[in-house]
Amino acid sequence: MGSAGTGSKSSPNPPNQHRDLVLAAGLIDNPDLGLILFETGCAEDVDISWGAPFTDLFPRTVYTEDMKLPNAIKAAGYDIKDVKVVVMGHLHLDHAGGLEHFIGTEVPIYVHEEEFKYACWAVGTGADSGVYLGDYMNLTQLKWKTFTGARFDLCQGITLHHAPGHTPGLCIMQVNLEKEGTFIWTTDQYHVAENHHMSHPQGWLQRDQPAWIRSHHMVLQLERLFGARLIFGHDKETVDRLMREKEFYE
Repeated sequence: MGSAGTGSKSSPNPPNQHRDLVLAAGLIDNPDLGLILFETGCAEDVDISWGAPFTDLFPRTVYTEDMKLPNAIKAAGYDIKDVKVVVMGHLHLDHAGGLEHFIGTEVPIYVHEEEFKYACWAVGTGADSGVYLGDYMNLTQLKWKTFTGARFDLCQGITLHHAPGHTPGLCIMQVNLEKEGTFIWTTDQYHVAENHHMSHPQGWLQRDQPAWIRSHHMVLQLERLFGARLIFGHDKETVDRLMREKEFYE
């Protein structure tokens, strides 16, 4: 949250507030494309992949065997080798680290061209150091597929909308289900529900606030037009509630 914990004259040292977050990834069994994975989570060994100070700033407090990407996919009744398409909302280390499982495969990795170019620049120059990492930005052993423009229809019922702000090429994913209606995976357009509900921009992890505000209004319009339910990038309460409601959505 932008300005969270900021000191003032009357309260120069406010107490720091902490909360548990999650990284939400999604599986979609599509009749045309097969099994689609939306984002991949962190690398399995963040101590090696991230290193200090990022493991101190963003500590992984709970990580059990069932949370590892191959095991989570298996718990849903599939194998990671069943994944036919990976869609990346953006390429920050906590969302794209799991691409390590697809190195050397023929699985296409869809990402907006602006995000791909920015991530390559960030890794190559160190200009946005830390939030993008070279270990998963593998240019020769991952099958990158980029797209351009404000909207990309992956297939019937699944649309990616360019929503810059948090990063230059971030995309939200709109999924229209036959029975349960429309869901929007916001990735880090909104880290937590308050970013959306309060129209409250993010803090220092945001790169372009005017763009974020424009993207926010675009999401609000989609939400209104489709009656969509939103799945935020790291909001534990939202994810827990959806998982309690149903094992899967149709």
